Amino acid sequence: MIFAATHSIAMPKIDYLAILPELILLGGALVILLATSLVRGGLSRIATLILTLISGAGSLVAGLVEWHRVTTQGASNTIDHAISMDGFAVLMTITISVVVILSTLVGYDYLKREGITTPEYNILALVAASGAVMMGQANDLIVIFVALEILSIALYVLVAFNPRRGESGEAALKYYVLGGFSSAVFVYGIALVYGATGSTNLSQIANYFTQNQLIHSGLLDAGLALLLVGFAFKVAAVPFHVWTPDVYQGAPSPVTGFMAAVVKVGAFAALLRVFVAGMNSQSATWKPMLYALAVATLLFGSVVALVQRDVKRLLAYSAINQAGYILVGVAVGSLAGTAGALYYLLTSAVITVGTFAVVTVMGGPGDQAHDLTHYSGLARRQPWLGGAFIVLLLAQAGIPFTTGFLAKLSVIAAGIQANDWPLSLIAMIAAAIAAAFYLRLVVIMLTSRAPEDDALSPGSAVNPSTERSQTTMLLEVTKVDEAIDTRVPVPVLTGVAIGLSTAVTVFFGIIPGPLLDFAHQAALLFQA
Repeated sequence: MIFAATHSIAMPKIDYLAILPELILLGGALVILLATSLVRGGLSRIATLILTLISGAGSLVAGLVEWHRVTTQGASNTIDHAISMDGFAVLMTITISVVVILSTLVGYDYLKREGITTPEYNILALVAASGAVMMGQANDLIVIFVALEILSIALYVLVAFNPRRGESGEAALKYYVLGGFSSAVFVYGIALVYGATGSTNLSQIANYFTQNQLIHSGLLDAGLALLLVGFAFKVAAVPFHVWTPDVYQGAPSPVTGFMAAVVKVGAFAALLRVFVAGMNSQSATWKPMLYALAVATLLFGSVVALVQRDVKRLLAYSAINQAGYILVGVAVGSLAGTAGALYYLLTSAVITVGTFAVVTVMGGPGDQAHDLTHYSGLARRQPWLGGAFIVLLLAQAGIPFTTGFLAKLSVIAAGIQANDWPLSLIAMIAAAIAAAFYLRLVVIMLTSRAPEDDALSPGSAVNPSTERSQTTMLLEVTKVDEAIDTRVPVPVLTGVAIGLSTAVTVFFGIIPGPLLDFAHQAALLFQA
């Protein structure tokens, strides 16, 4: 009997420590899913909470172990150079793990308040976080796309997971349609880059540029433009931001906080990996595009936020504005710019989760109370909650002695060091404009009535040209007065998340050395 010759399939070497955070997060999601299906009556909320926290903590510990290896043995690649384990990837892993832990605390109390017993929130959050971690580690355009879809598809469902909120379904549909379009554009960009360079691996692409000179760069330029469009959608850069206000407003508040933090970290991680590491030699092509995105995002986000009355929409435009500052660090393209962008991502993720934790509490049953009137006098009737929210808002405004001030300062200083004075000047102007809407909300919380509602008092003059009737104005005044006298309960775990976010923001704002060194060291190892 003649046997056909057998050939073994060559398998790439796998360093399981490098992918351990994703395995832990996905494993946690799988355990919760299987336990829910197999245990009679499903898992209790507390059991789901514990399993999710264990998964987030396990990912965090794995990230710290990776950091020890990277700092002692240097960066490395695995799975045929498709995954990188360097300081940059480790910082992203640690940041996302912290977001998972804080968001889980907030989500538990939200689910309890809304009477939701199923574990979709926890499962989808863990899956989305694994995709974001993979985006930070990916050294190949195909892997970035797969990670992006893992992140995005989980978030599409997460936005609509609460069936009692009709606006959540609408927000999820908008997010899904526009997200699918951006993914198609991104894939087309990958195809064009592959056609121009013959590879999708970022290390091989970088080597290709050092050994070859493109005579005709039109194909590559188009590919880079399409890749940038795909990333710009995810980070909510203008003019690809149109999904952001509606999705932020329609999604359940803890989902909005989780999404705002995780998507920004994952997408900017991949953006830095592609353009700063893989395409740095082509900076003459992509820098002007990033400049334009940064300027439009900075100015548009800060100006439009001034006229918002819904707090979640206001914070959506705030997130757009914040993305502009990170784009400044990326556009600079220097070591200082990369370190500034990493520090901004690390600190803003914590601030964002803490901010939306307060919004979740203030939303009340049904998660509907998000008009500015509900925040009138908050700092007077609930000093602890109002004070924490004020600190987090001032941090986003860039007030000294908060991590937000150092984040803005680091990216602007990097621009000045690189002689990008116009971009740095625009960033400072945008910061001054943005301070107005942050301080406006702070003033509303410190006073017993919103400034714009003083004109609605019964004794005030009525402008005959106004479209609102006297009855409507009186109803709004009544709503303000009722909000002033109402105290909202703060659940224990959500209070812990708010307290931790505020403490980190203030502590590392006063003692910035550890986080600044962490970001700078990660940028050094990333550059290496």
